[in-house]
Amino acid sequence: MTVSCFIEYKINPFKLAQFTRYANNWGQIIPRCGGELVGYFLPHEGTNYQAFGIISFDSLASYEAYRIRLKQDAQAIENFEFAKEEQFILQEMRRFLTPVESTYWCKAKAFNKESV
Repeated sequence: MTVSCFIEYKINPFKLAQFTRYANNWGQIIPRCGGELVGYFLPHEGTNYQAFGIISFDSLASYEAYRIRLKQDAQAIENFEFAKEEQFILQEMRRFLTPVESTYWCKAKAFNKESV
């Protein structure tokens, strides 16, 4: 069973570059510590202060083991400190979700102009 951690961030919209750096850093750290990074998502249109991250795990136990490794990872500790010093994250909320397996990671099919 897959469990996904859906993280909702309220960010300072004037510090988008700092949040982007923070997210890019997690792109190396999360897989190394045992998480499957679905991705980080930045504001594009509409609300300019919300960003999201999605990380998947085989189970809640896998998530707990990941959290232990994360707290011991030098680059993760550095990234947490960067966020604290720069204060670009104003609020962080986590939800744990289980995907409908048949809908998880469905890729787009080739577009055929004749079928439109």
